[in-house]
Amino acid sequence: MGALLRLVRVRQAAKNLFVFLPLFFGLELTDLDLLIRAAVAFTAFTLTAWAVYVFNDIQDVEADRRHPVKRDRPLASGEVSEDAAAVMAGTLVVASFALMMTVSAGAVWILALYAALNGSYSLGLKHVPVLDVCIIALGYVLRVLLGGAATGIPLSAWIVVMTFLLALFLALAKRRDDVVLFLETGSRARKSIDGYNLAFLDSAMTIMAGVVIVAYVSYALAPGLSERLGTENFYLTTFFVVLGILRYLQVAMVEEKSGNPTEVLFRDHFLQLTLLGWLGTCLWLMYA
Repeated sequence: MGALLRLVRVRQAAKNLFVFLPLFFGLELTDLDLLIRAAVAFTAFTLTAWAVYVFNDIQDVEADRRHPVKRDRPLASGEVSEDAAAVMAGTLVVASFALMMTVSAGAVWILALYAALNGSYSLGLKHVPVLDVCIIALGYVLRVLLGGAATGIPLSAWIVVMTFLLALFLALAKRRDDVVLFLETGSRARKSIDGYNLAFLDSAMTIMAGVVIVAYVSYALAPGLSERLGTENFYLTTFFVVLGILRYLQVAMVEEKSGNPTEVLFRDHFLQLTLLGWLGTCLWLMYA
């Protein structure tokens, strides 16, 4: 059981909290019915995401065995057989789609798109530089779209754009870590790193960091936002966004430990406090 849980990377479920963003910014967190619908959508999406991880590991099992870190994964180490992993992936997909059908037919199509996109990514698109990080970023956008479809809450263009930009920034940081690993050990985590180097990734991350901050400030000061959110002080949350982006740049470029955004968040107390500060300020301004 421990090997199976490591195979699906349970901690990565934290990424799927993006499903709740439409509920959060739609000021509907106190609506129990919508909260339940969002929770079911979150669970269904998590099951599909787990299946995607398993499928990806099946495709990469030989390469993972040559990797200094990934060789300890359950499939690469032989703890779980490929046949068992394939059965598990199929079961997770069936269960996730059956669960999502109880919430929204529209959300099912988004879930199917996510599965197809990530299946294509595992089968070859992950080897195409730039396109690979864009697909990762689109996965976060689909999480938000699915949350909107499951709850029936209309999404603003701002939330979609900012989700894509932030996710792209994080994906570039992940690729930077792959390049650093290759330069230090000679281990090529994926073929796409042939299309990257530190100069390009540092420049791209710097650009994306600036774009994310500018986009967020523009959103915080957008006309009509104060009426919709019920506060004229939402701009105060910008402080935490800038702080978080700068800290992540520091983790990536100084500490060179940005390979897994979820793991970074779980171990970095600075980022945890920054996220809690942003979340607490948003709740106070919008809900108090």
